[in-house]
Amino acid sequence: MKLINTEKAPGAIGPYSQGFEVNGVIYTSGQIPVNPENGEIPEGIALQAEQSCKNVGAILDAAGSSLAKVFKTTCFLADMRDFAAFNEVYGKYFVSKPARSCVVVKTLPKGVLCEIEAVAET
Repeated sequence: MKLINTEKAPGAIGPYSQGFEVNGVIYTSGQIPVNPENGEIPEGIALQAEQSCKNVGAILDAAGSSLAKVFKTTCFLADMRDFAAFNEVYGKYFVSKPARSCVVVKTLPKGVLCEIEAVAET
């Protein structure tokens, strides 16, 4: 088991890690759209989805993997009306079309509109 940590994705805001690699499989924690360089959160679902995807990608890169090797994601939205706009951005990053669950939740950390977690091969 190997801890994954990178400054190219936002640090954990609680008692958890950015991710772990276990037996050749990488598990990322859910990534909200916080810009790791300045801590800012972009406005709107499209920009937030893009930042969340970039954050997941940074963790995978740090683990020696990539978005192309993701085989499962779980996506959380604050509003199902954002589903189409979220999918448009998500599809540009997760081109391998991994298996996915996408659910609406009451609230997300820091009041963001989306969060993405991923499982990938190394």
